[in-house]
Amino acid sequence: MHGNSVPDSYVYVTEEGVTRHYADGSVDALAWEDVVEVRVVGDPDILYILLDRDGQGCVVPQSATDTAFLARLRYLPDFDLDRLGEAVDAARDDYVVVWRSPEPPSPLPDFEYD
Repeated sequence: MHGNSVPDSYVYVTEEGVTRHYADGSVDALAWEDVVEVRVVGDPDILYILLDRDGQGCVVPQSATDTAFLARLRYLPDFDLDRLGEAVDAARDDYVVVWRSPEPPSPLPDFEYD
């Protein structure tokens, strides 16, 4: 039978964050406000890896990106689209960090309990 096959995964990009749904039902999601690092790796396809400060993240294949994803990356503080383009052009098996948050994560406040 011919027809549209079910994709291995699909990605939603919103103003709030990025969500990737896998064919097995698992989901990776990350809010834009939690992104502290963006990496690019060629595996052999180009992958964008968004990480939070705990090392959790969302892997976005280039094939699942659109102009909304790239436009949203530009809103990260001091994000350089030229650096991203260079990293994509030179992508190999090892990752390249194309952006890190310029602000260190704030420490959690100490709470005193009575």
